[in-house]
Amino acid sequence: MTATNELKYISLLNRRETEKAIDLIKTKFPVAMADKLNLFKISCPLAIMDGTGINDDLNGIERPVKFPIRNQSDASAVVVQSLAKWKRWQLAELEAREGEGILTDMRALRPDEDYSPLHSLYVDQWDWEQKISQENRQLDYLKATVKSIYEIFLELEKSIANTFPQIQPILPEEITFIQAEELLRQYPDLSPKEREYRACKEHKAVFLIGIGDVLSNGEKHDGRAPDYDDWSSYNSEGHKGLNGDILVWNPMLENSFELSSMGIRVDAATLERQLQLSGQEERKNLFFHKKLLNGELPQSIGGGIGQSRTCMFLLRKKHIGEVQSGIWPYEEVEKCRKEGIELMK
Repeated sequence: MTATNELKYISLLNRRETEKAIDLIKTKFPVAMADKLNLFKISCPLAIMDGTGINDDLNGIERPVKFPIRNQSDASAVVVQSLAKWKRWQLAELEAREGEGILTDMRALRPDEDYSPLHSLYVDQWDWEQKISQENRQLDYLKATVKSIYEIFLELEKSIANTFPQIQPILPEEITFIQAEELLRQYPDLSPKEREYRACKEHKAVFLIGIGDVLSNGEKHDGRAPDYDDWSSYNSEGHKGLNGDILVWNPMLENSFELSSMGIRVDAATLERQLQLSGQEERKNLFFHKKLLNGELPQSIGGGIGQSRTCMFLLRKKHIGEVQSGIWPYEEVEKCRKEGIELMK
């Protein structure tokens, strides 16, 4: 065997085993989510009307897929990028009670994503949203919710190991909470992604708090749209932010790996502030924003959990194309083939 072949990646599961494991994960995860967070399953749209403010802008620069609607000459629709604001609207429409929430199987297209082992044009998430009281718009409630979700990852990892013994559990029993500002102070000379790398390599599972606002070095850890997560309120630990990301150490990629983005959502005052900070005050005239400012939407917490990301991590895959069918450029296909990675067709 040549040195090149010795370094070649070999998946722990063959294609049939992979499909079986994906089904196991996608069956058990939403059931556990519904049980732990008191959620009920609802259907969701693939596309929505443009100009309502309901579609998400993510980091504020991504272009949604847009298309005209037949027999409606002045109307156009956009494929969803995520459902953060739509879900909150649905909580009101469904008259959810405090502590109760919704869960949906979101499918999206993000044409501006860069091709990589972590990204494709196609996005699949378990999107969830829970109605909360004004009193629960605090860091302790966010942390308790993160712990409940992390328990699902632990339980599912053990279930996979029981079914496929070649995959061994690696997640720590507890997730570590770190403020983005604290991480900056620990590693002031590193970039945000390098700081995430250090934190995940040390702790193996991290919830990074406070993403979207400017840190003490004058830069953001990462971008967040101004109209769903609350990233500008001071929390009980004296830092800004009631949102964050669940990150784990991925041994296959030897890097940090995001599984979920979530947070307590903006109230009317926070929305006003974040729109002003982002220079996007014109959004106040959109359908969703008017409803929130008029007090017609409930306080909530919510997020998205990447389905393919979860499968990729739990099944120890090196490329997201091993757990979802996608469109890949020839160069990416050839690169993967040389590395021993079999992309789904």
